[in-house]
Amino acid sequence: MRYRTLGNTDIRVSEIGFGCWTMGGPNWSPQTGQPIGWADVNEDEILAAIKAGLDGGVNHWDNADVYGNGRAERLLGRSLKKLGLKPGTQVIATKVGHAKGTAPHAYHPAHIRSQCEQSLRNLQVDVIDLYYFHHGSYVGEDVNGQQHDYLHEAAATMHALVKEGKVRAIGQSAYSNEDFERAIPVLKPHALQNKANLRYQDFIKPGCKLQQLMEQYKCDFVAFGPLDQGILLDKFDPDNPPAPNEGEARSNRKDLAPAVLRGVREKLAMVRQRANVGGFGLPAGDFRAGTPQDIERLASIVQRWLLAHVNVASVIPGFRNPRQAACNVAATSHAPMEHEDVKWLRELFA
Repeated sequence: MRYRTLGNTDIRVSEIGFGCWTMGGPNWSPQTGQPIGWADVNEDEILAAIKAGLDGGVNHWDNADVYGNGRAERLLGRSLKKLGLKPGTQVIATKVGHAKGTAPHAYHPAHIRSQCEQSLRNLQVDVIDLYYFHHGSYVGEDVNGQQHDYLHEAAATMHALVKEGKVRAIGQSAYSNEDFERAIPVLKPHALQNKANLRYQDFIKPGCKLQQLMEQYKCDFVAFGPLDQGILLDKFDPDNPPAPNEGEARSNRKDLAPAVLRGVREKLAMVRQRANVGGFGLPAGDFRAGTPQDIERLASIVQRWLLAHVNVASVIPGFRNPRQAACNVAATSHAPMEHEDVKWLRELFA
C-alpha cells in the first residue's frame, strides 16, 4: 500500500481507503422516502472484510451519519475495537448534512455540533480525523420558515470544532462545480469528495474547474464510486440486470439498463485485450471474464487510473465481505499507471 498526504495537513491516507456506505444496510430518506441505502450486511463478514483491508494496508475509512442512520458508524467503531485497533491509529472520516433530524436545516450550527458528538460516540473515538459537509446546499429554511444561507456559520462551526480538538481536518462533498466554487473559499477544506471513475471524469480531468480550485486552495480529492458500484468490474449480465433489494439506492440508477451495461462491456473487452498483452503495467495473461482474477485485474486498472490524476489522494471503494475487500486492495501489488495507459483509458471512456 502507498500513502499520500491529505492537502496541507499531516494526515497520511492509504491510496485505497474503504467506503462504509454499504455497512448501513437498507435505508430511506426521511425527506423524500427514496431508498438511500444498500442490501443488509452480515456483521461477521464486515469484521472479516475490515481485517482484510487492514492486512492490505488500508488506514482510511469513509463514513457518514446518514449511512444506516448511524449504524455504519457504530459498526465500524465496534469492528475496529474488536480487532484491537486503538483510537488514533486509523484515519476515520465521516460526514454531516443529509440527516437533519428535527433541525430546520442540517447545517444549523447547533445540529452540526450535535451530530459531531454523536458521531464521536458511534465511532468510539475522541477526534474525527476528517469531517465533511456532505453536500453543497447551504441555503434552506430557518426556524422561522424563512430562507437562510448557512454557509458562513456552518464553516465557522466546523473551524471551531477543529480548534476544540474534536476534528483534525475539514472536507467538502458536493455534486456540482458551482457548489464547490461557492463553498471552498469560505470553508477552506483540506479534502473534497465526489464520484469519480472512468465513466464519470468531470471533477478529475486535467484543467477542469475543480482541479483549478484544488491547486488554488491546496486541497485534495477523495474519489467515491471508483468501481461504479461494480459496473466497471463487468459483474452484471446485460440480459439479466440486477434487481436491487428494497431500500437500496441503486434502485434509482438508470446505468443498470441493459443497453448501458452492454456498452460498458464492449469497452471493458478492449481493456482486457490490452491487459492480456501486458498493458497497464500488469503481467501478460488471458483471464476468462468474470473470474476472480479478471475482476481483481479490472479493479486494479480502474483504481490506479484514478490515482494517476493530479490531486487525487485516495479512492474509496465500497465493500460488504472479505472477497470484495481483497479485490479492492489488489491494486496495491501493481505499479502506478503510466501516462500512456491513463490517456488511452480516458479517451476510451470519454
